Amino acid sequence: MSKCEQCIVRQFSSLKALNKEELVKMAHCKTSFIIKKGESIFEEGEVTNGIYCIKEGVCKLSKLSANGKDHIVKLMKPGELLGQRSMISEEPANLSAVALEDMEVCFIPKSEILGFFNTNNEFSMNVMKSICGDLKDADDHMVSMAQKSVKQRLAETLLYLEETFGKNEDNTLHIQLSREELAGMIGTATESCIRLLSEFNKLGIIELVGKKILLKDKLKLKRLSE
Repeated sequence: MSKCEQCIVRQFSSLKALNKEELVKMAHCKTSFIIKKGESIFEEGEVTNGIYCIKEGVCKLSKLSANGKDHIVKLMKPGELLGQRSMISEEPANLSAVALEDMEVCFIPKSEILGFFNTNNEFSMNVMKSICGDLKDADDHMVSMAQKSVKQRLAETLLYLEETFGKNEDNTLHIQLSREELAGMIGTATESCIRLLSEFNKLGIIELVGKKILLKDKLKLKRLSE
């Protein structure tokens, strides 16, 4: 069992406010497990009864629409927590979390987290700030979907993927989304996403390397996103 007080990723989440005694206590009650690419951490409508801390890997948070389309709301990276809002509101998860690559995740029971709420004000405030940040991101996403064209959203998303998750050794985007997933992230049909990627490729703004994407002219992408 890894020691939570020695875990680097906790510095990127609300858990950084916990003292050594609390971290030792958490280490004894948490459960660590491996999630393979494509597997779900939890599904929409599921009662989570705790929070998940991402130690390694990236997952997508998505919502299934009435027509069966999977809309990606957010991508989550190491150090971030999943399930905070559901735990506090005592509601089932309103999104599904699915691994985009192999992941290592730690689950911390609700009873333990709520105990920290009662004894650590800084931790409580950090969780509230994190949830407020998620609400702000949701507002920004809603405005972007309403005011920006699909082409603008695609350019913006490609830049976001490189800036946030980095590149492979061949300079392609590290996070390899399928065309369907990328379409779900920008809120359009898969066919429209494929057509725009082909257009960007012909213009020399990006290069399609098999299923991978390489950003060749980030300045033009930035202009297209505005």
